[in-house]
Amino acid sequence: MNSIICKNPAELGRLAGILGTALIKTAIKEQGFANIILATGTSQFETLKQLLVDQTIDWSKVTVFHLDEYLNLPVTHPASFRKYLTERFFKHLPQLKHYHLINGEVNPVEECARLGNLIQKHPIDVAFIGIGENGHLAFNDPPADFETKEPYIVVNLDEACRKQQFGEGWFPSLEVVPKQAISMSIHQIMKSKALICSVPDVRKAEAVKNCATGEISPIHPASILQSHSNCQLFLDEGSSSLLSTN
Repeated sequence: MNSIICKNPAELGRLAGILGTALIKTAIKEQGFANIILATGTSQFETLKQLLVDQTIDWSKVTVFHLDEYLNLPVTHPASFRKYLTERFFKHLPQLKHYHLINGEVNPVEECARLGNLIQKHPIDVAFIGIGENGHLAFNDPPADFETKEPYIVVNLDEACRKQQFGEGWFPSLEVVPKQAISMSIHQIMKSKALICSVPDVRKAEAVKNCATGEISPIHPASILQSHSNCQLFLDEGSSSLLSTN
């Protein structure tokens, strides 16, 4: 896992997007298509903007999956990740080959199976991910399941995760933040050929320290990234503030 420390979130997102663009274009050049995973949340704002700004990607050859979605949250809700991606990304790319959104309003077991069958037919070239304040990857809160081979799973959201969602302004109160979600599993995320992990803000400094320098453990889910052969960790001055400079 390589770390790139940027001055601010805008630079972080721009550089992550530039690298992502290069990787997507390389996949298309080598195999004629690219399959990618997009994350959501505040950490991805600038990265998604950069991907849209670049006019050199042939999006008609790109298929997109995403990481997670709350259970029983309408797509019209401001916190819906389907809404997030549709408004910030998909509506700007009418030529996109295909995208597969997680529907948290249907039977979750059947939805996990549907998505699992789809993603197994689309090996992932590039995954854009982040790390939560509690060290989670997607919605795999600690202690995360490192063993399951299922591509998508139903998860319970811990209080720290729910507090982050409320703190970032997605919900009017902690009480209304959903307690369950469908999440891409750790195993499925780690199958991606390349990982671009964007982690801005000092509030994530403790999680970055634990996951980047501590032992690999389900207690710090994103620590598993240390074992990936091609993971780029983009940090800013705040999120990297607890890392040793020696």
